[in-house]
Amino acid sequence: MKRIGLIFALLLAFSLVITSQAQEGTSDGPVYIVQPGDTLFSIALRFGVTMDELVTVNQIANPNNLEIGASLVVPGLEGISGVLTTEVVPFGETLRSLSRRYHIPLDDLARLNRIVSPAELFLGSQVVLPVDLEGELLQGRRMVRPGQSLLETAVLEGANPWSMTDRNDFETSSLALPGDVLVTPSGTNPGPGALPESITGVDFADLPFIQGETTTIEAFGEMDLTLSGSFEAADLRNGNMILAQTPFFQLADGRYVGLQGVHAMTEPGFYPYRMMIRQGEGSETVYSQNIYVGDGDYVYDPSLQVDPKTLDPAATGPENEIWNELGSRAAPDKSWDGLFASPALFPDCYTSRFGSRRSYNDGPYNFFHTGLDFCGGVGLEVKAPAPGKVTFAGPLVVRGNSIMLEHGWGINTGYMHLSEILVKEGDLVETGQVIGLVGGTGRVTGAHLHWEVWASGFQVNPVTWLETVFPQESGVRSQESGDR
Repeated sequence: MKRIGLIFALLLAFSLVITSQAQEGTSDGPVYIVQPGDTLFSIALRFGVTMDELVTVNQIANPNNLEIGASLVVPGLEGISGVLTTEVVPFGETLRSLSRRYHIPLDDLARLNRIVSPAELFLGSQVVLPVDLEGELLQGRRMVRPGQSLLETAVLEGANPWSMTDRNDFETSSLALPGDVLVTPSGTNPGPGALPESITGVDFADLPFIQGETTTIEAFGEMDLTLSGSFEAADLRNGNMILAQTPFFQLADGRYVGLQGVHAMTEPGFYPYRMMIRQGEGSETVYSQNIYVGDGDYVYDPSLQVDPKTLDPAATGPENEIWNELGSRAAPDKSWDGLFASPALFPDCYTSRFGSRRSYNDGPYNFFHTGLDFCGGVGLEVKAPAPGKVTFAGPLVVRGNSIMLEHGWGINTGYMHLSEILVKEGDLVETGQVIGLVGGTGRVTGAHLHWEVWASGFQVNPVTWLETVFPQESGVRSQESGDR
């Protein structure tokens, strides 16, 4: 009788499981809450369904009158449950990290977002997440260190290793490898799910990157970190790669700030941005995520006729090396505060803007205008736009009489074609101090001031520095890719 009772109990349990699975299989799919600005067309486009399917499944009487806050079942996503929400992908999140944090099967998350390759989840893109409003969202993170196992990691976290194995979608604990960032049931660190727990957030002030512009990048974390960033992008002129590097500088409140300049001749497209993170004397973690570089919409100038001597590589090559080295310096102390002041007597009068594509003597358009040209004749005063140190003051073949000022944090400014230089190397200057006089020396077609701003080794748009305070305000979050 006991055996009969046991068999009956097993059959009853099996029947309940089958019934439960059948009920789950009849789910109509996840629910989307209508947001301001939504239309039935935009919702259908977002989730890859037709308007007719949405109308039929949800029994919508008037497709042109969607009520904000209404719940719509999204067909074709059977097996996925929850309330669908859209989030902008920040730096430090991958498909797997989002899958673990929101406890969503990786395949379901990929299917929901129609993602074929992980590279499609680029910085600033939007990701659709089915959120269980009543479920527990784990906030803790811990990276598996070299030489550690998941078991040891769980012990350090004070967590059940079997629960962590299951929660991080491992079949066995041995599948957790060094460098893997696990969600944990303890802790209140909701930072980037693919970065070490020592980093609590990374902000990009402007996305996407734009040719010739400057972006503030902030990282938040523990006080003993060493950070650097880099990305390689294709050069429009010859297809070679341009290496862009971001030096980061630590502030007293735990922020790390980098000012990233983007080369004006970068081929628009996606490139992996890498961040290197080292805590104390520990090992270095390298994380890479795709970022988009957009077109700066620069114009093509008529071909300029200049002295052929100023185009001779024997003269331009060594000079460019000197100037590039000066523009790439990154002193650890920031000397300016607020907007840069105009260095020119007529601050709103330009004869040529930054970034325009240039040809010399009817040659190919392999050049761009590296600065901002101000109106004015010989002898007009040139002033320092911010406090700085003179790192160069002297004559050059192409640039004529020139000055370079270093302002710290990878920001340098250059002044060219001067008639007179009124400072010397090593001088410390203040905002508004006269450092030289406008002239027509070097490769010019007339007297003017050519002013350059360098950020992390590249010339960037000087007008932006006259209109924007850098570093940009803390806490500015990544915008949807495509916003300008």
